[in-house]
Amino acid sequence: MCRPTTRSGLVYSRSMDRIEVNPAICSGKPVMRGTRIMVSNILGMVAGGYSVDRILTAYPDLSHEDVSAALQYAAKVVDEEQVISR
Repeated sequence: MCRPTTRSGLVYSRSMDRIEVNPAICSGKPVMRGTRIMVSNILGMVAGGYSVDRILTAYPDLSHEDVSAALQYAAKVVDEEQVISR
C-alpha cells in the first residue's frame, strides 16, 4: 500500500500532474491541465480570502484536488527560489 508523503512522494507527484506549463497556452504561465485557468488566478483568490468552495463555484471545472495542487505548486516554486535579503 502506498502512503501519502511530502514532496518526494507519491501524492506530491500526482498533484503536480494537474499543472501544465506550455508556451502555447497563456504565454507559458502555469495552468490547470486541460484548462486555461492559471495557477496565479487560484492563488489570487486564496490570497483574497476565497474559500475552496467559492473557488470551485467560480471555476466549476476544478476539483478540490486541483486547488490543492495549485497551492502545492506555488510552495514548490517558492521553495526553489533564492531569496536575497535587502
